[in-house]
Amino acid sequence: MVNEMNLAEYKGVFVFAQQVDNKLSGIALELVGKGKDLAKDLGTEVTAVLVGSGVADLANELAEYGADRIILVDDPELKEYRTEPYAHALAEVIKKYKPEIFLVGATAIGRDLGPRVSARIHTGLTADCTQLEIGDFPINPVPGKEQLHNQLLMTRPAFGGNTIATIACPDFRPQMATVRPGVMQKAPRVEGAKANVEEFNPGFIPNNKYVEILEVVKSVVETADIMDAKILVSGGRGVGSAENFKLLDDLADAIGGTVSCSRAVVDSGWKSKDLQVGQTGKTVRPQVYFAIGISGAIQHLAGMEESDIIIAINKDETAPIFDVADYGIVGDLNKIVPMLTEKIRAAKAEK
Repeated sequence: MVNEMNLAEYKGVFVFAQQVDNKLSGIALELVGKGKDLAKDLGTEVTAVLVGSGVADLANELAEYGADRIILVDDPELKEYRTEPYAHALAEVIKKYKPEIFLVGATAIGRDLGPRVSARIHTGLTADCTQLEIGDFPINPVPGKEQLHNQLLMTRPAFGGNTIATIACPDFRPQMATVRPGVMQKAPRVEGAKANVEEFNPGFIPNNKYVEILEVVKSVVETADIMDAKILVSGGRGVGSAENFKLLDDLADAIGGTVSCSRAVVDSGWKSKDLQVGQTGKTVRPQVYFAIGISGAIQHLAGMEESDIIIAINKDETAPIFDVADYGIVGDLNKIVPMLTEKIRAAKAEK
């Protein structure tokens, strides 16, 4: 058990500013935005931890998106992501600077890195969070138990997405969480904003745990990232077949959108995993989300319920998707989608 005096030493909200090939990942800026909100509630500041090789130039972008301070760990050993040197870098930053909160993106890199860092510094980690706030723990007072204030309350789906759990880490610091990309919002960019940049290098002594990267093979992706799309035309099991997705392709083409899908579609081999929306896929926030032949299981809703406008097309009028939809059409998608596509094309032709 860590005593109160030690807990009091930990101050500030820190975020891991993930970069790949010297380009900041979107999640880095989302975490700075969320970190800023949490820091405001705690009366402290948000610090971005920038790790890599030759990445000092990225500090300006982090500052413009709201970072008060940047800790730069720059070393040739950190050029590509490797578990051991990156885990060493973050663990040493935490030991030196003692943050109260440390946030990491729940990306492929963050899911590898977060648990290893938390184990090294002997604290807890709540994975795959969809909501973070400062509050009291226990949330509801329990007789005979002290209610602690200013705790990080970390909310995530549990039991396969069938319930939501809120978790706290009252006895250890930092309070650590990995956060789903696309869930938090970037702060507005302030051109020319500056932050204090501190260089820190714990030194890297390669050992037998250092992986040697022989070759990096980049996958050539033709499709647009669904997380960036303003309009998504999303299909579920109800579309019926891979061939039938042509109806959705035509609608997306007419309206200037991108096709996405539910997990059932990926499991059936009709579409690739990078197009999947939902708890085990990507979290999206388009301006318009068409849910076509999607029943609306809670796991899928977790990935798209923040969309500005949701339009559902389903032949089952009791489908849960209609509970979150702004507009719903009960009927056969094979008839409705081509009609909709035709109307949109005709309207565009008139212009």
